[in-house]
Amino acid sequence: MADSSASSTPHPVPSHEDRPVYVIGGGPGGLAAAYALRAQGVRAVVLEKSERVAASWRRHYDRLHLHTTRRLSSLPGLPIPRAFGRWVSRDNVVRYLEKYAEHHQLEIVTGVEVSRVEPAPGGDGWLLHATGGRELTGSAVVIATGYNHTPHVPDWPGRDSYTGELLHAGDYRNPAPFTGRDVLVVGVGNTGAEIAVDLIEGGAARVRLSVRTAPHIVRRSTAGWAAQFTGIVVRRLPVGLVDRLAGPMARLSVPDLSAQGLPRPDTGLYSRVNEGSIPVQDVGLIDAVRKGRVEIVAAVDGFEDGKVVLADGGRIGPDIVIAATGYQRALEGLVGHLGVLDERGRPAVHGARTPRNAPGLYFSGFTNPISGMFRELSIDAEKIAKVIARHSTTRKPSSGPVS
Repeated sequence: MADSSASSTPHPVPSHEDRPVYVIGGGPGGLAAAYALRAQGVRAVVLEKSERVAASWRRHYDRLHLHTTRRLSSLPGLPIPRAFGRWVSRDNVVRYLEKYAEHHQLEIVTGVEVSRVEPAPGGDGWLLHATGGRELTGSAVVIATGYNHTPHVPDWPGRDSYTGELLHAGDYRNPAPFTGRDVLVVGVGNTGAEIAVDLIEGGAARVRLSVRTAPHIVRRSTAGWAAQFTGIVVRRLPVGLVDRLAGPMARLSVPDLSAQGLPRPDTGLYSRVNEGSIPVQDVGLIDAVRKGRVEIVAAVDGFEDGKVVLADGGRIGPDIVIAATGYQRALEGLVGHLGVLDERGRPAVHGARTPRNAPGLYFSGFTNPISGMFRELSIDAEKIAKVIARHSTTRKPSSGPVS
């Protein structure tokens, strides 16, 4: 196993002279940060609450593939194998992350959940409160617990008394349990769109997709040109310019689905990105909507008398409701007391920047860029490692596990 060198057996906390950098989270962001630190000669210890690395990827639905290309999704120091194809599957992402941890001999401690981070006594470094009463002292901390951390289901009126079947998209794996059933998917982000297509292709009797705000839809690839390439090209351009360029391109590549309930958005693509709304990459939604196989309905307003109440006044009675309504970062308990989060619970700064009131605390993986999450995680990891290395007084790597 990739994390076979990790141990949950208690060990002494490192001495002051050998305080490691603790990386919280054993997903792609945490693994990339650990490798980048090691490459800079800084000891890094990954703390992962589950028993294996890549825990969140193991829970994703079966159909999922990266929407970014293999070549631009590799983490520092190890390419994703060509055999995995251009669009890497969920299972192969897991295999790659396992191999990444093994190949770089990263120091990973599994089964350890950090509940609170606070300044160490004396103000030198950080004190981490973790599973089993552990108190770990590190010279710096990189928080990489993931953009999709805690499933969020809106507190719809009547939700608690709803007697129908309701689950979050995080619990969806494949369409087999829904064969012959009437399913309502709530939310038209990439997850909701792909689950809706998966359901109708997998034998669901009826699939409706509840949409509050019509999304921007882009082709994952056009004539071999991946949408990610465009995202990288325009990343640093003015928002207004990208909005103006994106409009004509969308009209050329994506048909008008207004008659089916998905009108073209009235706000620009990049403006939406800055608001936190990433375009939906088409993996079959356009054809499914155009052919009427996936039906678009209004937003969900609540539940009443066993029915789903829609924003347009309609009431429907699906067999099951799947809420593809996103995730929360869930950082409040961990670092909320430090004044490093914004009003939406997101890190006020991320990447190589560290909060002025919390020097030595770094966040990676809490943005959702159009240029690709894995790519940006890699860039952030190397920038964070260089900054920490410049301030580090301990440059000697250690291979022994810490718990």
